[in-house]
Amino acid sequence: MQTTEQKYLDYVKKLSHFQEAVGLIGWDLRTGAPKKGVAQRGEVLGTLQSESFNLSTSQEFKDLLQELREDTTWGTLDEVTQKSVEHSEKSLKKFENIPPEEYKNYVILTSQAESAWETAKANADFDSFSPYLEKIVDFNRKYVDWVGYEGHKYNALLDDYEPGLTVDTIDRVFGELKEALVPLVKQITESEQPKTDFLFTHFPKEKQEAFSKAILTSMQYDFEAGRLDTTVHPFATGLNPGDVRVTTKYDESDFRTAVFGTIHEGGHALYEQNIDKSLIGTNLCSGTSMGIHESQSLFYENFVGRNFAFWERHYETLKEYADGQFDDVSLEDFYEAINVAGPSLIRIEADELTYSLHIIIRYELEKALINGEIEVADLPEAWNKKYEDLLGIRPSHDGEGVLQDVHWSFGAFGYFPSYALGLVYAAQLKQAMLKDLPNFDDLLRDGNLAPIKEWMTKHIHQYGKKKSPVELLKDTTGEGVNAKHLITYLSEKYQGIYAL
Repeated sequence: MQTTEQKYLDYVKKLSHFQEAVGLIGWDLRTGAPKKGVAQRGEVLGTLQSESFNLSTSQEFKDLLQELREDTTWGTLDEVTQKSVEHSEKSLKKFENIPPEEYKNYVILTSQAESAWETAKANADFDSFSPYLEKIVDFNRKYVDWVGYEGHKYNALLDDYEPGLTVDTIDRVFGELKEALVPLVKQITESEQPKTDFLFTHFPKEKQEAFSKAILTSMQYDFEAGRLDTTVHPFATGLNPGDVRVTTKYDESDFRTAVFGTIHEGGHALYEQNIDKSLIGTNLCSGTSMGIHESQSLFYENFVGRNFAFWERHYETLKEYADGQFDDVSLEDFYEAINVAGPSLIRIEADELTYSLHIIIRYELEKALINGEIEVADLPEAWNKKYEDLLGIRPSHDGEGVLQDVHWSFGAFGYFPSYALGLVYAAQLKQAMLKDLPNFDDLLRDGNLAPIKEWMTKHIHQYGKKKSPVELLKDTTGEGVNAKHLITYLSEKYQGIYAL
């Protein structure tokens, strides 16, 4: 007869299989599924997610968890099983009060809303998307009450993406970033800008793709455990460590969109590819939080991909793919051009200096929505005003404003803070890494990124969800969330580039 532990592990593995199927369908929906199949695919997703939801809140699962918690059993379980049970208990406690039919309808709604968002964005037509968003916001407001919260309502949503962090902590960190970055951005805006016109020469998509694959290979991305595809909004998805897929977006008049987007998503993918294989089939086999996940993508995009030493190695390779575009451009001019900073409207194309301000705007709007301080109909004007207040610019239409990001269409409220937190974490990790790899720039200069990936795997990747984000940060850097490293890095870098 099976032991209770084995029954539990088999049950969790079954749940992981459902989630892998859901992930694969989600990838397909975003990478070219026929428009006429979206509605039916949404129903399929709804069924799979509902079955998974029912399994994860069933009486059978509750009984298994209770039996494993018996004193005579708990002490015999290994660390992985104990951590897995703790995650299952937390998930059960959170979701058992959600009405199953409402959850199923919500999954169907969000799968259809994502397609509606694509059309609305292309047409800059917020009114066509707002009915979907109103229902999504309504569900998330009810969700907060269903799962419960302490302090601020938004804490319930934060816990889904960044367990252990609260509005109080994020308000403090984001306040420090605003105080330091807003005046620096203003100073740079008023300074002489580096020349950038050579960035916008025609760069064929197929050659961008070839260069992107070369960069992923240099980063140690395993193409036998993944692939690179095209999508409207770049993302990476980890089905399991042996199947982690990257997508990017190509702009033939601005190669940076694809190259830095690919490096960014490649950072996510390295995390998922290098989780300890023993965690496959458990609920621990994924990144511990979206903030830690973003620390990996933003570390590679900025601390590697925008580093002068990285381009000392890769600039000549880029020239080979670019058909003469950069032949008369010095490495120094190229470096300054790809690091040009200043107010912009599109988050995924923002420079690393202003990037956090884009996130803070979304965070403040989400809090206001969840609190009922604003409604969906108020979003376009509220969005435009915040961009004016914080960045000094105003969108000319909603396609480059409130509709630019996909996240709200699939209900990811509480997700956005992780982007700025990820940049804060990345700066902290870089400081910790330098103690072990003081030759960091030399490694980039030599094109030897393996020691960097190995360091990240040792300290971050391998653990999956075995460690919480707070534990990982403390164990690796010796401190909690600390914005000072990012502020110092950005101040020194951009004061240097702009000779301030």
